[in-house]
Amino acid sequence: MNLFDFCRWLEQTSAGTQVRSSLWLFPMIETIHLFGIVALVGSTSALDLRLLGLALREQSVKNLARRLLPWAWVGFAVQVVTGILLVASEATKMFDNLGFRIKMALILLAGANALVFHSTAYRSAEQWGETRTMPLGAKLAGGFSILLWFGIVAAGRWIAYL
Repeated sequence: MNLFDFCRWLEQTSAGTQVRSSLWLFPMIETIHLFGIVALVGSTSALDLRLLGLALREQSVKNLARRLLPWAWVGFAVQVVTGILLVASEATKMFDNLGFRIKMALILLAGANALVFHSTAYRSAEQWGETRTMPLGAKLAGGFSILLWFGIVAAGRWIAYL
C-alpha cells in the first residue's frame, strides 16, 4: 500500500465518510481545531517571546514554561485529533495540496526545534532565573518556534485556496 492508497482508505473510513457527508460536522470539528490552535500557538508564543526577551521578562523561563506548556500540550492533542478527522474527510485532496504539505513539513520542523531546545538549552533554564538576557540557543529556539507556528497557521489557511 502506498501513501495515496492509504489516503483513499482513510477517506473511506466511517469517520471520513461521516465528516464529509455531514452538513455540520466538518465546520464543528474545524472550530474545535481553531480552539486548539489558540491554546497551542498562544501558549508557545508567550514562551517564545520570553525566550527572545521581548515580553514577560520579570518571570523566570522555568516558571513560565511550567504554567504554559500544559496548555500547549492540550492544544496539540486537540490539533492532532481534529486534524486527523478533517484530513480523513478529504485525504485524497490533501495528498496533492501544497498548503497541506507545507503545513506538515513545518509541524515536523517545529517538533524538531522543540526537541532540540528541550534536550539542550532548556536543561540549564533553572540557572537563567529571571535574567533578561537569554542564551543564544534559547533565543534561536524561541525565534524559530514563533516563526514556525505562525507559518503552520498560515499554511493551514492556504489549504483551502491551493
